[in-house]
Amino acid sequence: MNETTTSKPPIWFWIVSVIALIWNLLGVGAYLAQAYMDEETRAALTETERSMYENLPAWYTAVFAIAVFAGTLGCITLLLRKKWAYIIFLIGAIAAIIQMSYVAFSLQMANAMTPMIIIVAIALLWLAKHATKKEWIS
Repeated sequence: MNETTTSKPPIWFWIVSVIALIWNLLGVGAYLAQAYMDEETRAALTETERSMYENLPAWYTAVFAIAVFAGTLGCITLLLRKKWAYIIFLIGAIAAIIQMSYVAFSLQMANAMTPMIIIVAIALLWLAKHATKKEWIS
């Protein structure tokens, strides 16, 4: 039998995991708002904004979805204390880096959130690795 031991995580682990879940759920909301933008909302955009949204490549929409849904699933797996959170966060972080690179370099629309999204994705990846090493998750 394969038996794994786990240690009790500190309270900050739970607080960070819940805050990260909320952060990623906001990302899911942003994705859904963009992916399912109605005509009324689209009509309220400037011509430049409307053109940008209409011309986003399909792969961009895909990596956006992967980033936010992987981040959300990663947080849920952290809260469930499953070590495969690391793999899920790795997939999400790669997707977020691709997505934010496109925003920064191709669209040239980087703002303060662009590096923040990448930093949070990498921090959550580190947290999952750290929690595995400390045996808080198995």
